[in-house]
Amino acid sequence: MKPQNYDRIKADYLKTIDEVIEKGPYNDSWDSLTDMEIPRWFCRDKFGIFIHWGLYSVPAFNNEWYSRNMYIQGTPEFEHHVATYGPHKDFGYKDFIPMFTAPEFSATEWVSLFKKAGARYIVPVAEHHDGFQMYESELSEFNSVKMGPKRDVVGELKAEAEKQGLTFCTSSHRAEHLWFMGNGKDFDSDIKEPLEVGDFYWPSLQEQPNQEDIFAKPYPTQEFLDDWLIRTCELIDKYQPKILYFDWWIQHEGYKDTLRKIAAYYYNRGLEWGYETAICYKHEAMSFGSGIVDVERGKFADVKPYHWQTDTAIAHNSWCYTTSLDYKNSVDIIRYLVDVVSKNGNLLLNVGPKADGSIPDKDKEILADIGKWLDVNGEAIYSSKVWRFSGEGPTAEVEGKFSEGNGSDYTAEDFRFTAGNGCIYAIALKFPEDGKVCIKSLATGKNANSSAFQGIIDGVSILGCDSPVEWKSDGDGLHVSVSGYTSNFPVTIKIHTF
Repeated sequence: MKPQNYDRIKADYLKTIDEVIEKGPYNDSWDSLTDMEIPRWFCRDKFGIFIHWGLYSVPAFNNEWYSRNMYIQGTPEFEHHVATYGPHKDFGYKDFIPMFTAPEFSATEWVSLFKKAGARYIVPVAEHHDGFQMYESELSEFNSVKMGPKRDVVGELKAEAEKQGLTFCTSSHRAEHLWFMGNGKDFDSDIKEPLEVGDFYWPSLQEQPNQEDIFAKPYPTQEFLDDWLIRTCELIDKYQPKILYFDWWIQHEGYKDTLRKIAAYYYNRGLEWGYETAICYKHEAMSFGSGIVDVERGKFADVKPYHWQTDTAIAHNSWCYTTSLDYKNSVDIIRYLVDVVSKNGNLLLNVGPKADGSIPDKDKEILADIGKWLDVNGEAIYSSKVWRFSGEGPTAEVEGKFSEGNGSDYTAEDFRFTAGNGCIYAIALKFPEDGKVCIKSLATGKNANSSAFQGIIDGVSILGCDSPVEWKSDGDGLHVSVSGYTSNFPVTIKIHTF
């Protein structure tokens, strides 16, 4: 049912949104919104932590789409749910709420862990497709303050992030809720008509769109769009995130007018508060230049002239914690970070806490490895800029969303470049055991390619290495040799120039 005074709150909020947009300077047109600038801190900080934590962490089965798949007959989630919890009519998704008490949740411990890992910003999921808000809201009773842990998870993380010097951002995945659990109406479950705004399962459209078709019917109703608009603006106003991340489906044509309103409202609010804001979007959902391009579980093969972000998870097979996670290894994640940064991007790495609020030991181990590497090599990452080349070597990168599963088998000839501090950084993705490399892009002399480096090298060092480094530059490249030093992790060669 609707929260008390929902209609009044909605009417007042819609009026406020129109007033904020009317005062500008941004209005709800792509022409106006493409005047935005990506915040400078975002371009400097390079590495953030995404957090998927919610009701789906309780069953911890397969992935964070449990709330949808458990209502699709014949799926592993459906069968698991019946076998573990009983028939859906007796135990539905909503019945996980009282089980989600999170006694081990500590915003202080989480943020401390992420900071030690070298992250500079955090992006907790404020509301996933399942519709359970992880923050205080006047627009729904189904939130973490009134139910479940009875704590303002987003608010606690914001306070702790700002206390520890990390930038606070957040995300909304509400748009997909339109149809996400509609299959529950196909059989005798706890999802039954009539449903109205404010109900946990509302609207659960039984007719579900082709998820590859941005013009697919059914379109969202105006009632749903208005609710999405005011929910998002409430999130913006209560928590003032520096970046607002949207998951997919906002690329559907039916969301565009409302999306432009949200963007104009958010950008104007940010200016009122004294800082620039930006929306991260996927799948060409926004006009280019009106936000930050995000590539889900993928990257670009070459450097881009614009700043962008990739979001990926610490595990191959899920964004949330499950009992069957297929973890990536630390080396591959660090290589991924290096490759993305060399191409003018940021890495947003997802962590999935357990339902009790604790961070899994394997996540901690991987985050510790990343932090140790960044402690030594961070100067080549943070505040760095792209060099004239993003990299060299024989290993081709696979481009595009959901492409990371192809993997890369790097060789001792594969390097990625960044620049900063008056230096060029050549990061060896796979440093050879004999400690000898040749960086072809730094060839000099009359035999060098005319497009190669033409500056003066004043010295060469290896970050974190105390052994003497020998080097020379000729028409074949910059030859670097160090005895008795090796590493399984990427190695940063610092080229001093003047």
